Amino acid sequence: MTSDLAVSAANPEAAWDIIRRNLATGVRMIEAAQRHTPAQLYVTPEFAFQGAPHSMPVARWIEQACCELPGPISEPLQKLAARLGVYIGGNQFESVARWPGRYFNTSFLIDPRGEVILRYRRLTTAAFPSPHDFMDEYLAQTEPQQVFPVADTPLGRLAMIPCSEIAVPEVARVMMMQGAEVILHPTNSRKIPAEDAAKIARCSENKCYLISANVAGPIGFSEDRTELGGRSRIHDFHGRLLAYHEPSDETTNVSALIDIEALRRDRAEDDGPSGLLRSRWEMYRPFFAKASFYPANGFLREPMGAVSETARLLEGARQNMQQAGIVLNNSGKAGGRH
Repeated sequence: MTSDLAVSAANPEAAWDIIRRNLATGVRMIEAAQRHTPAQLYVTPEFAFQGAPHSMPVARWIEQACCELPGPISEPLQKLAARLGVYIGGNQFESVARWPGRYFNTSFLIDPRGEVILRYRRLTTAAFPSPHDFMDEYLAQTEPQQVFPVADTPLGRLAMIPCSEIAVPEVARVMMMQGAEVILHPTNSRKIPAEDAAKIARCSENKCYLISANVAGPIGFSEDRTELGGRSRIHDFHGRLLAYHEPSDETTNVSALIDIEALRRDRAEDDGPSGLLRSRWEMYRPFFAKASFYPANGFLREPMGAVSETARLLEGARQNMQQAGIVLNNSGKAGGRH
């Protein structure tokens, strides 16, 4: 679906007019798809309803376009899911009353009763706040299984990873370890070969299906509206392409059969060193246990006001990686003492 941007509106009232129009487009397209090629599960793109905030300060973006979940963005989709008896995966910028001054890039799943049964708040971001920014407080108030949530449904065990976070292997890996069999991937991305490769890799290394729904027309971060979306796709658990649409026009034609029983049989087979049965988790634990680079709790006391404030955290991550010998300084040597 093509999305207009709430950030372009002069005030919150005008922004919500845009959001409601985008929601109406999404509802119309799912209704049309259900009439012509009915499915049990639909996935909408990242930023499909609000668009991206660009460089708008956090407090203003919350006022302009954010809301709670469930709330006014999910509610039309919840009613639609209940009316059609389908699952709908969506994405929104979520504000939460108990964490004032913060918002999240949140992916959510609605079941055929119209209930929100999964919400994943994106952790790895370059432009938005993250739960990692106030990790101690977030983890104290969030059940561990809800940090990387997986919904057990009659269609299979479903997880959600938005946009370029599909290129972070640890996120999909932890979700697989929570039982995920299908990754729903709301995205809003330009054509990046590394991300295309990451989609295949996440499927094959975790033996997961991937349903990737990209925006039609310009992507949310294309301020001049020249960089286009498209390339929605579905991969199976070996990374094989089941459905694909290259152009950036609006379409509901990216559809395929998800054979969960075949995936489960495959997971149980010994297919060599890359198979799940031969994974040697214990050998990795000591290295992950001492890995600490991008500083956690960087905005524990005060929420992020603007993305520019992450510069000091990036510098901290750079210095930490120099100390560890991962990033070399200009002399070609690792930083720190030797």
